[in-house]
Amino acid sequence: MSLLRPAVVIFLFLALITGGAYPLLTTALGQWWFNDSANGSLIIEGNQVRGSTLIGQNFTQPGYFHGRPSATADMPYNPMASGGSNLAASNPALDDAIRARVAQLRAANPDAPAAVPTELVTASASGLDYGLTPESVRWQVPRVAKARHVSAEWLNQQIDAATQKPLLGFLGQPVVNIVELNMALDAYKDN
Repeated sequence: MSLLRPAVVIFLFLALITGGAYPLLTTALGQWWFNDSANGSLIIEGNQVRGSTLIGQNFTQPGYFHGRPSATADMPYNPMASGGSNLAASNPALDDAIRARVAQLRAANPDAPAAVPTELVTASASGLDYGLTPESVRWQVPRVAKARHVSAEWLNQQIDAATQKPLLGFLGQPVVNIVELNMALDAYKDN
């Protein structure tokens, strides 16, 4: 019995620290330092939540820039079923899916360059990517310009404004948040 008491006391002490104090401290610090991120980086329009700046949405209309394909279950960009397709590079089903996506993109955007950017035809590991490289977004400019009746030059200016630069200028790559860019295009249309 004398050996059991210290073990129980240490267990209760560590349970209190790791199960109570530490989670409360990290939650409080997260709310204080990173309030927007800690609360989901929600996009609120009026009194409605339109989504999150960190989770892609399934834009399919020609007047919108499209994100990466999503391989989440049930529906594209389902945050409750995050995951990739898990198809190996040697799997013929992956080749067929990529060929179909390339054909679909070329048919929807016949005025774009022939080479379709890789990230427009391959799903990410999470299936929830919110952004693309500026080059992949620019590939879609002819389709969006035609559908929205705006100039390609103006759209390229919007892409430049929406491009998030790498941290410290060299950590990471430039990324365009597709959800925010499409919302900016809608806001322009409404003015």
